[in-house]
Amino acid sequence: MNLAKQVIAEELSLFETHFKEAVKSRIALLDRIMQYIVKRKGKQMRPMFVLLSAKLGGRINDSTYRAASLVELVHTATLVHDDVVDDSMERRGFFSVNALWKNKIAILVGDYLLSKGLLLSLTNKDHEVLEILTDAFRLMAEGELLQFEKSRKLNLNEDIYYDIIKGKTASLLASACASGAATTFDDPGQVAKMKLFGEKVGMAFQVKDDLFDYGSQDVGKPTGNDIKEKKLTLPLIYTLNHSDKETRRKLIYIVKNENTNKEKVQFLIDSVQQSGGIQYATEKMMAFRDEALAILYTFPDSDVRRALEELVRYTTDRKF
Repeated sequence: MNLAKQVIAEELSLFETHFKEAVKSRIALLDRIMQYIVKRKGKQMRPMFVLLSAKLGGRINDSTYRAASLVELVHTATLVHDDVVDDSMERRGFFSVNALWKNKIAILVGDYLLSKGLLLSLTNKDHEVLEILTDAFRLMAEGELLQFEKSRKLNLNEDIYYDIIKGKTASLLASACASGAATTFDDPGQVAKMKLFGEKVGMAFQVKDDLFDYGSQDVGKPTGNDIKEKKLTLPLIYTLNHSDKETRRKLIYIVKNENTNKEKVQFLIDSVQQSGGIQYATEKMMAFRDEALAILYTFPDSDVRRALEELVRYTTDRKF
């Protein structure tokens, strides 16, 4: 992501200031938790997509920084809530908020982050950006709930899987690109194009995350974690749909009843690797990536476009 960071180096630094100001609180406990969150923020991919999408259309302005802050606030809120739902004690190699301050406080912290984001946009009358992000938040919740519903029955429909990840993951990246573009582009068609671009990147991003579950890399969560949580992933769906009846029955039984047994989980992982599930998911991931790049290439060549291309390729090439 070197080019991306070079192209928006000054803007990223200013964003940091805006974000720290956005999460400030007068309550000592809350402010302490906010400082903990800020210090352990991740790669900032979503704010980078906001800033670069805006810069593709013109000069970055105050509304762009607010859009980037809103995206990061919504993203952070969902991570805090997700850790409670998943009973996760770790986030990016550090203790999660619920691990340190318990579930009740973590839920309230997530709610606080969301309210700060909404107020930031409303106070400054950034109504278009707020509409984009609010719709994304709705889609994220629907995607998560659809995943819960289908995981109970272990539904093996690939189209349903795409509906799930389009909501739970791709919608936020789509809104990051659309909200950034909305602060500089005058043409609504260009904003819509950037939203579709972000959605395709988000789909590739989630398939890459699915693939990590079947590897040996240290990616901040245990290998086989999705299996333990009975989550639908593309490599597993492919394997189940292309296995003989006996193997399929055995794999489904492991997912439903033996998903904490390390030996059984390893057998499932080995089966996915041997069936071609990894290769199939990788090909689908690359197809989403190429669709995103095809949209991006409709814009004139520039450092900004090349920086966005670098970010897109990073989503599929990353090691964690």
